[in-house]
Order: sequence, then C-alpha cells, then structure tokens
Amino acid sequence: MRFRLANAATYPSGLNLPWSKPLAHWPEEHFVDVARGISRNLVRFVEHDGSVYALKELLEHVATREYRLLRSLTELDLPVVEPVGLVTERDPVPMESGTQEQMALLVTRFLPHALPFRTVISGGVSVAQAHNLLDALAELLVELHLAGFFWGDVSLSNALFRRDAGRYSAYLVDAETGELRARLSDGQRAHDLTIAEENVAGEFLDLKAGYGLSEGLDPVEAAARLVRQYDDLWSELTREDVFGAHEQYLIDRRIQRLNALGFDVEELDVQTIEGGHKIRMRAKIVEPGHHRRLLQALTGLDVEENQARTLLNDLYRFRAWHAGQASHPMADEVAAYRWLNEVYRPTLDSIPPELRRRLDDAEIFHQILEHRWYMSERSGRDMPLDTVVPSYVEQVLAKLPEPAIAEPPLPTE
Repeated sequence: MRFRLANAATYPSGLNLPWSKPLAHWPEEHFVDVARGISRNLVRFVEHDGSVYALKELLEHVATREYRLLRSLTELDLPVVEPVGLVTERDPVPMESGTQEQMALLVTRFLPHALPFRTVISGGVSVAQAHNLLDALAELLVELHLAGFFWGDVSLSNALFRRDAGRYSAYLVDAETGELRARLSDGQRAHDLTIAEENVAGEFLDLKAGYGLSEGLDPVEAAARLVRQYDDLWSELTREDVFGAHEQYLIDRRIQRLNALGFDVEELDVQTIEGGHKIRMRAKIVEPGHHRRLLQALTGLDVEENQARTLLNDLYRFRAWHAGQASHPMADEVAAYRWLNEVYRPTLDSIPPELRRRLDDAEIFHQILEHRWYMSERSGRDMPLDTVVPSYVEQVLAKLPEPAIAEPPLPTE
C-alpha cells in the first residue's frame, strides 16, 4: 500500500483506518453521515480531530489523475475541494464481471458549511434560489476556464454550494473528466458550456418529474440562463476596452459593472496606443474583509469593507495611469504611498474643516469618487478632483446635517 500526501503539515496523523481494504468492506463504525450529493463512485466520510474527510474509491489511474488535477487547481487558488492524499497499491476489488480491479482512495477535506445541490433544494426550490445557484455555477465555470481548466462534466451535482450573504458560492468537487491546459480555445469552452447546458436542463427535468418545480421555473430556460450568465461574465472579464485619454471615467464604469456581477478588480493594466489607452482587466472573487485588510496593509487606513473597495479601486486606477505614462509597472507599496500623499490626503485637506466633521474621512472620499463619476458621465470626459470637490461640497456635503453633539456629563458631587 502507498499513501501520497498533498501536504505533510496538514496530514491527519492518528487517522488509523483499514486503507488497504475495499471501501465497501469497512465497518460502518468508521463512517459519519453528512449531506452528500450523487456520485458515480463509492464515497464515504470519516471524522477525525474535528475535521471531516471524504474518501472516494475509483480506478487507480483515474484517481491518480484527479488527485494531480486537484492539487494543481488548489495551487492556482481556485474554488475546489482540498486534496489531502491518495492511497494506491491496495488490495484488488472484485467486480461483478468476475475480474478484479486495482482501486485507489482519493482523500479530500470536507468543505465546511458547503452543501450539495440536492440538499440545498431538498425543501423545494424557488425561482430566485435556482437563479442564485445557476449564477454561482456560471461564476465557477468562468474562473476555471480563465485558469485553463476544461471540466468535461459540468453540472450542479458536481459542485458544492456555500451560502454567501443571500447568494451562493460554488466549488468544484469532481474533476475526474477534467483537463488543465495553458489556455482553453473558444471551441473547448463552447464544448464545456454545451455539456453544462445539457446537464443542468436534465437535472431540473429530473426534479420536475420527481418533486415538481415552482411556477415560472422552466428547466430549459434555467439551463439557458446559465449560458447567458457565463457569456456575460466571460465577456466582461476578458474583453479589452479602447477609449480616449479624456474618458478615464469609463474605467470606473467597468469596475462598477464587475462589482455588480460579484467580481472585484485585482489588477488594471494600461497600455498607451495610438489614439488612446487600451485597458486590460483581470478580476478575482475575494473573501469578505479582503479589501479592508489589504488597504490597511498598504496605507495604514482602517475603514469599512465597502469603503476599502472603493478606495482600492481608485488606488489601482492611480497606479495603472502612472504605470502607463511611465511604460513600466509601479510596485504596490510605491503606488499606495504616492496615492495616499498625492490624492487621498490632499483631497480631504481641501474640505472646509467645519464640513469635514459631518462624515468620516473614508466616507467623504468615497462620496467624492461617486460624485466625480456622475459628473464625468454627464460631461462625457474625465473631471479633475479640483473641480469635483467644490461641487461635492456645495451640492452634497453642505446639505448634510451637523453631527450630533453628546450632552456634557452630569456633575458629580
């Protein structure tokens, strides 16, 4: 028997199980019950030291390939289940045909708070809930395709779903049919999307036949929605925009569209070309609190999460513009220092002190950026901050109420 570990530091030492024996022959006392989806292979779950692990038994060469794929996808920081180990060279498993096959065990860490599709909809599925699940699957497929991963068996049943502030986040759980390449062709993406559409329509048709569906939820239309959402996301994330030097406000419009789709801008790359600037943008879904932590690490500013997102977007815009002018990249730390001292602080210092007290600094700056976007949108060109700030002060800040003043403490005897 051979046990390969994905990470020796996280190996569940002390997990003593009959690894060499066929999984179907293990005593039931080893297993725990958790929410589980449909699988073409035998899957069991074990608990050890506060963690749950999934054991999937499949042909050795298939298991080895999937283990390597999951490791590669994990290293790319993609939303997939975490591989823990691979057990090979075990006792052969007798098959119904009378032959024996060499089977392996793929060990993955059970994803906390994640549920399979059929568990999520076990109490019935509303139209809004179905749309949220489909949108999450589309986002997952886009992320995987951007990384060069061809799934080959895209379906709601081959993913796990985590609740995320009224929405869902999807994670790949089954990579048996996948392939990882440097880049996917349009034909490969289209083939994966065709598989996804057929599988999703079939899953909802099964649900309709077995349990019924909410009025207004059509299986074919649900599958078509997945394709539309994928196409919209792919186009938004991969296209290149060309605009004039006086139209930088269009960067903000693009960022806002990405934010509305659930993506956050990680990088802006500006290249100077004849007649304007070409913008290439890469987007990445990040964990809650990411922006606040990142902004504090770069600038020392401690603000709320949504404020931090806006401020970081402006910092990235500042860095991209200056990098494009200089024709070389600017380090994050350098960009943050310059933005803080050339943009953020001077802008706030230009606010009359008696009005600056009405809101916290980060909220004022956030509102100034919003005001700039609307002014630029109306005028069709970039509006400089030294024009935006007086307008914001007059039209917005001056009309806000004075901050409440606490009553003085009562005198003590």
